[in-house]
Amino acid sequence: MLFRSVNWWTNRSVATPPENSPITDRKIRFALVGCGRIAQNHFAAMEKHGDRCEIVDVCDINPVALEAAVARTGARGHTKLTTLLASTTADCIILTTPSGLHPAQAIEIAEAGKHVMTEKPMATRWQDGLKMVEACDKAGVRLFVVKQNRRNATLQLLKSAVEQKRFGKIYAVAVNVFWTRPQDYYDSAKWRGTWEFDGGAFMNQASHYIDLLDWLIGPVESVMAYTGTLERDIEVEDSGVAAIRWRSGAMGTLNVSMLTYPKNLEGSITILGEKGTVRVGGVAVNEIQHWEFDEQRPEDEDIKQASYATTSVYGFGHPLYYDNVIKTLRGEAQAETDGREGLKSLELLIAMYLSSRDGKRVALPLEY
Repeated sequence: MLFRSVNWWTNRSVATPPENSPITDRKIRFALVGCGRIAQNHFAAMEKHGDRCEIVDVCDINPVALEAAVARTGARGHTKLTTLLASTTADCIILTTPSGLHPAQAIEIAEAGKHVMTEKPMATRWQDGLKMVEACDKAGVRLFVVKQNRRNATLQLLKSAVEQKRFGKIYAVAVNVFWTRPQDYYDSAKWRGTWEFDGGAFMNQASHYIDLLDWLIGPVESVMAYTGTLERDIEVEDSGVAAIRWRSGAMGTLNVSMLTYPKNLEGSITILGEKGTVRVGGVAVNEIQHWEFDEQRPEDEDIKQASYATTSVYGFGHPLYYDNVIKTLRGEAQAETDGREGLKSLELLIAMYLSSRDGKRVALPLEY
């Protein structure tokens, strides 16, 4: 059994992750597995940090995607993770594969003595997430979970306001993810829209927004959720709602739909507090639409520059996320989102699915 050290598992003993030797005499070497849609953001982030990192290997079972990745990066190409691991000089292997593959691949990478970076969600099952953290601890390697939205300038300002207790007591929180995923999106690959490899609107598309619930507001006491497959021909949900109660007493809602007509409309969070009200909206929490506190501070001027225009739901946080990973591997920083941090949002996701399946409120933590 893995014992966890995060603040919402206060009743557990702790297995401290091993220390790793900093890499200071050369560039950090990455390899990437899964050269599809989101991999392009990772390539761009590594290119931006080309003075401190390089990509030495790429891997994909699709020959077209692999060829394109090799052409872009100049890295060696592989069709199997096993063959990549047998010869790579990479320090850290990036997983941008279907989510259900992350656990087995992460464990294989850890056992080969390499650090792991995995896209969200880290796993589609709770026990698989625990096994990933345990395997990396046992092997003495790091596990990074990609949460690049946290690095958005808009959310950094919001996080700072929460940490400075500018809201006073937080009363209510509302998170909305109103996007569209047409049927041809799900039909583009057999793994999309499946329970085993993908997860639904909560697990996949809203994962970064569910991450905000704990990161910004704090430990969740319980959730009550409903999910539905209202239109798309898929195994998983295309729509879902949840009611959330935090240990602090705050209450909130999560509303998610992949059926928005005709295009992505909103990715937002609104916080109502004793001394402040903030709404960060836009298509992907990219616009500070309301910012009001009882006391003005100099940093409030920063909100004018924090908002940015975008049509992408991914934001621009990947380069900033990589900056932290590189600094961590060089011994210059601590990982902002490691495996234990990734487990927080995975636990919330699983709690919501259990609530929807069983028709009842689910209390956290899931186990003691």
